[in-house]
Amino acid sequence: MAGDSHIRAAEFHELAAQAHRVAATHHGKEDHQTGHEHARQAMEHAARAFRESQEALEQSAMFAKHDNKS
Repeated sequence: MAGDSHIRAAEFHELAAQAHRVAATHHGKEDHQTGHEHARQAMEHAARAFRESQEALEQSAMFAKHDNKS
């Protein structure tokens, strides 16, 4: 379903946000090595979230096009 792809994208957005929060906490405690690792993970999650969002958008467009033909 189209909603599933949006949910999956939202989950990756939340993973990225959580990793950014953890990275900020570690940087604030001057634990830069751990902070950098969490920042790297955040970027990976953000990139995955972007790809999933693009896929969800494409699927929604396909469903909308199909519904308009009916």
